[in-house]
Amino acid sequence: MAMSQKELKEAFVSNLNGTSLQEVALGSFLTPLCLINRGLILILYHQAKGSLPLPLPLISHLLLDFSVLILPLVLSCTVLSSTLHQVIISLTIVSACVLCYIYRTNSHPTAGHPQNTVSSFLQSHVQVNQVPFVTVFRVFVNVKTAISILAVDFSVFPRRYAKTETYGTGVMDFGVGAYVFANALVCPEARRKHISGSKMNHITKQLLSVWPLVVLGMARLVSLKMSSYQEHVTEYGVHWNFFFTLAIVRVVASMILAVLPPSKSWVFALLIGGFYQYTLETSELKAFIIHNNDREKDFLHANKEGIFSVVGYVAIYLAGVQVGLYLMQPRSQVRQWLKVLSNLLLGSLVLYTGLYICQTLVEPVSRRMANLPFSIWSVAQSLFFMSCLGVADMVLLFSKRTSGCQLVPSSWSLCKKRSESVPDKKTGEMERRCLVQAVNRNQLLFFLLANLMTGLTNSVVDTLSCGSLISVCVLLLYMFMNSLVIYILHLCGITVKFW
Repeated sequence: MAMSQKELKEAFVSNLNGTSLQEVALGSFLTPLCLINRGLILILYHQAKGSLPLPLPLISHLLLDFSVLILPLVLSCTVLSSTLHQVIISLTIVSACVLCYIYRTNSHPTAGHPQNTVSSFLQSHVQVNQVPFVTVFRVFVNVKTAISILAVDFSVFPRRYAKTETYGTGVMDFGVGAYVFANALVCPEARRKHISGSKMNHITKQLLSVWPLVVLGMARLVSLKMSSYQEHVTEYGVHWNFFFTLAIVRVVASMILAVLPPSKSWVFALLIGGFYQYTLETSELKAFIIHNNDREKDFLHANKEGIFSVVGYVAIYLAGVQVGLYLMQPRSQVRQWLKVLSNLLLGSLVLYTGLYICQTLVEPVSRRMANLPFSIWSVAQSLFFMSCLGVADMVLLFSKRTSGCQLVPSSWSLCKKRSESVPDKKTGEMERRCLVQAVNRNQLLFFLLANLMTGLTNSVVDTLSCGSLISVCVLLLYMFMNSLVIYILHLCGITVKFW
């Protein structure tokens, strides 16, 4: 009997085994290189013309950001996926050449000898009211998620990048872990926001604050059941979806951190992840999640993956809170931030070592269960990606200092004095025309818009039968429409708050 279109699409994203840890880590270099190249383009233009923004700034900066930041990400997970290492090497060479050119032709040399230049750079100070690479990390986790949720339905998207069935490490598996981690980085606890009133009032406030996620989860559930849209049941369950997971994780983590000190959240993350893994190994829970297919028995059986994986995501969230607390400490000197980046890399290396031990002695990574190896991998890869973005920030800061052009948005700005932290009017104009800042302003709306556009595209386009060229064109149009809507809202100064 011939399969229906819905069944074909469900089969297309089912029973997959993912890719290697190395390939996922390799992808971490692409976004930082794109950010460096975008910054260097602006610096070169400023050197040539003596001013910024670009001509026709409202549209030119959107097109530049889309072409340099979004287009390479779309191509890298479609037609260029098999040559990703060559793309990264090529971009690295281009960036290095342009950086050398800017250094040799700069009009504001700080010292004659390169050693003096580097030493002076390390002693310089940055604005203390921002941590750009945290913002960029959160934005690009969102952007890559938006690309992947539609791209996965096209044959041009490598199956090894899609979510795995039970065990394995797909790019999209990392995406869900990174999304939870990114939310934790800037939560009230990570930003050391003082809890006003009683702890019970705080918990009640957190319960009320997640209502948009619950509503979005319900809306997605209803729309899926009313339409013939494909469902990958073993991902979260029959009724569950990622919006519900985000809401529950936020509330549970807030309850834990209202009672226990946030400064020790890494300990609680380790204890929760370890106890959950111990339970998987010593009880029937693992067999129940993987092998029990009696989904009509009750709500728990129907949504076992979504319900039990919450434990693993809470562990990831708590680890994110710890990292957020560390990153949000006030620092201004470049040397201090370089130490932070080295510590992030060291933390990633330690966690990857722990992951190797876990996968050797216990079991492989499983997003379906959100087991301990999955939690460790999500945090380790997030730290590695964030440190790469931080290094890119340092490269741009050095370029800005060398060239005298301080108008590269979504990056650090130098301060002559520690107290100097107010950006000038021109810098504000550049930030207003920056696509990264536009997405950052309305992150949840961007994620919602991407989900709506994905459903709309799937209802109009037969994604399985599209050739490579058509697939890439559809993906680029989809991402451009998402970007355009969010960019216009940013230009108009509109922040869509759901609560």
